Amino acid sequence: MDQPITIALTKGRILKETLPLLAEAGIHPLEDIGSSRKLIFETNLPHVRLIVIRGTDVPTYVKLGSADMGISGKDMLLEFGAEDMYEPLDLGISRCRLMTAGRVGEALPLGRVRVATKFVNVARRHFAERGIQVELIKLYGAMELAPLMDLADLIVDIVDTGNTLRANGMEPRELIAEVSSRLVVNKAAMKRKYQSIDAIVSSLAAAVQRRSGGEAVNVG
Repeated sequence: MDQPITIALTKGRILKETLPLLAEAGIHPLEDIGSSRKLIFETNLPHVRLIVIRGTDVPTYVKLGSADMGISGKDMLLEFGAEDMYEPLDLGISRCRLMTAGRVGEALPLGRVRVATKFVNVARRHFAERGIQVELIKLYGAMELAPLMDLADLIVDIVDTGNTLRANGMEPRELIAEVSSRLVVNKAAMKRKYQSIDAIVSSLAAAVQRRSGGEAVNVG
């Protein structure tokens, strides 16, 4: 008998790109997630249910075992850590870059650099590896405003097209990480429910491979 599996999905853009991929893997929610206020959804597979939560919470739900599996942006995994999780598959969706950015042509100040970001752990590691002393300023949105208002010298943020940076007189600087959505699995759940989880991983890997016309990217 298939063991019950809970998959945590990330709200927003990632969810919109995840649902068609799940459908290709044979997993269909029984309700329209986009038009519902519910957070838990049954699927066509009696043993599989989906929960829809904030991206920042997916690693926590999977690490602590409230969800057996999850789909999370690599940026969230870098920021919140991937301990007690396997990362078996790069789903190849919601691609973007995690970068530093600053005002066009403006040199960094001597000494301590002020950095605005919501990725404080990623930023701390990045600048420490380069021997740069920073003052981290945690913000939750409109990062581009911080240098314009002289709150920060640099930002660390997700860059997609770069249009927002350019519109605000800023430019990307250093690439920190290429970001895409990853499948993550709780390590204890993988041991207890290996057969059920492996079937889902294999189905998703096949769907990714069909989309790419090549090999699915196994990262763990």
